[in-house]
Amino acid sequence: MRIGIIGAGQLGQMLGFAARDLGVECRFVDPGDSPPAAVCGEVIRRPFDDEEALAELAATCDIITYEFENVPVEALHAIEGQVPIYPPAVALRHSQDRLDEKRLFDRLEIPLPGYRAVDTREDLLDAIASLGLPLVVKTRRLGYDGKGQFVVRDAGQVDAAWEALGDTALIAEAWVPFDYEVSCIGARNVDGDIAIYPLSRNVHAAGILRTSRSPVDAPALAAKAEDYVRRLLEHLDYVGVLALELFVCGDDLLANEIAPRVHNSGHWSIEGSETSQFENHLRAIMNRPLGSTAARGHAGMVNLIGEIPPAARALEAGVLHDYGKSPRPGRKLGHITVTAETATERDALLEEIAASVTDSTRETGTSP
Repeated sequence: MRIGIIGAGQLGQMLGFAARDLGVECRFVDPGDSPPAAVCGEVIRRPFDDEEALAELAATCDIITYEFENVPVEALHAIEGQVPIYPPAVALRHSQDRLDEKRLFDRLEIPLPGYRAVDTREDLLDAIASLGLPLVVKTRRLGYDGKGQFVVRDAGQVDAAWEALGDTALIAEAWVPFDYEVSCIGARNVDGDIAIYPLSRNVHAAGILRTSRSPVDAPALAAKAEDYVRRLLEHLDYVGVLALELFVCGDDLLANEIAPRVHNSGHWSIEGSETSQFENHLRAIMNRPLGSTAARGHAGMVNLIGEIPPAARALEAGVLHDYGKSPRPGRKLGHITVTAETATERDALLEEIAASVTDSTRETGTSP
């Protein structure tokens, strides 16, 4: 069995490690000079939308998947029918357009913040009138890790927001004064079997995930999140791992966005779950039985952004995952995972790690 993966970044690398443990080969397409997943298999160094490269991948692999959601859907059409491609293109299309994504939530009766499509400056003014301020203006496509966003806090910032983002289709979203953020990750195989991971509590800074911890001691919220993820998986006839990011507002959950792939907030599952999200993604697309998603105690993860300081390599607590990427401000270079028998012990370990790495990773939050 050989799996073709579009994208050879750190997610592709972790998929590759999981595939190796399952006795499965991987081959990748990625234009990067030194992609992290090159340690796991051959990389075809061509653009993601290169039809010849994708045709070669399809001809030499049994299944194709991808590590990020901005794969050009049109490029996949050329190889549809030659080889199974999971997750399905319909999920990719929804995740690539924030307006389509919000409408999907509406159709499935998944609660979400108010939103408006914005195509003109007048649309933006109308959105402010209906949704109020502050207001988050986002590009409908290609935004990630806080990119392509502008928070309009008062009417005097309308021109600045329009100048920054107005050359493309936009969406305006109501500001949500949430208590904290969570994500729910689920896997579904070809036969339709579903497995859901424990809820993760996440802390972001500057639009980038800094820490995750799981499980969350909030059974009612976890049940709601699982229900929403099941609705998505079944409606999309999904195959693979999917993540749903949500805002916690009291006893309620509001959907933020989906990621049709393995997710940063599930990295803790490598050490902290019976079966990692990476292994279950592979099991799902190969239509093998899904592994247990039960937590092994209490797990937490700290992202390493911009640099991996020497102190992080010397830590006795936790497991360091170094992606092998060159340092750059704002770049995810690795992560550290900790596991413990109790949430209190886990949080203490996370604080110890946060005190040893750069300021950009110090905000860790607290357990609910």
